[in-house]
Amino acid sequence: MIDEEKCYDEVRRMRWPHAVDCPRCGSNKIVKRGRNHRHRACRRDICRNCAKRFDDLTGTIFMGRHQPLSVWFSYLYLMGLNQSNLQIAEELGVNESDGQWMAEQLREGIVKRRRKARLSGLVECDEVYIVAGHKGRPDRIVGRAPRRRRLKGAPGRGTLAKDKPPIFGMIERGGEVRIVMLADVKQRTIRPLIEETIEPGTLIHTDEYVIYDALPAWGYQRKSVCHSRGEYARDEDGDGFHEVHVNTMEGFWSLLRS
Repeated sequence: MIDEEKCYDEVRRMRWPHAVDCPRCGSNKIVKRGRNHRHRACRRDICRNCAKRFDDLTGTIFMGRHQPLSVWFSYLYLMGLNQSNLQIAEELGVNESDGQWMAEQLREGIVKRRRKARLSGLVECDEVYIVAGHKGRPDRIVGRAPRRRRLKGAPGRGTLAKDKPPIFGMIERGGEVRIVMLADVKQRTIRPLIEETIEPGTLIHTDEYVIYDALPAWGYQRKSVCHSRGEYARDEDGDGFHEVHVNTMEGFWSLLRS
């Protein structure tokens, strides 16, 4: 995909798998109008129905950008390899601020087009509370520079109003994950998310938090572990495998905190 012509061919294949249609009115009565004078691989068209002129990139995040399409494709590919924006910018020879902006545009486009997750099978639900900075009390440290500096936040379970926003997560074992930041974690706030994301009748694993007590009434099965008693996983069928837990979601939270 480092060839411009191949990149434009791929855009056309994805946008119009059967026939070119107008981005404005959807008509397929299209007349070719040559090529873009700045990007020769980009084809221009005009709609006979609404008289709108358009090209291969009209209505996409690539429209009107000075970077070649091959650079955008390469940036997206390297993002998929989990490279940093700085590293990608250096590899592609683009300005770091331009690379940051390109990454933001690509991520926003991906989020807009991503289908909503629909979880089933065995799902874990959990919540985490995030505050700014690093954990600890730097004012109590004597003799060296503190390693951690973080807002303390209000005691107890956090809310957005207390600068300790809760993140609610749902993960299917071996499948997708969905996380949402909420103003607070209550039954009235999590029920719409659960019903929108998790198939009815699904077995859900949680901790002992009382907000999950209503899951059976909402049409779900529930098994839980009690973290306050030191129980983090339980073997119910005696096969030696502790299958009742929310450790998959807990592992995801460790990545989120990092």
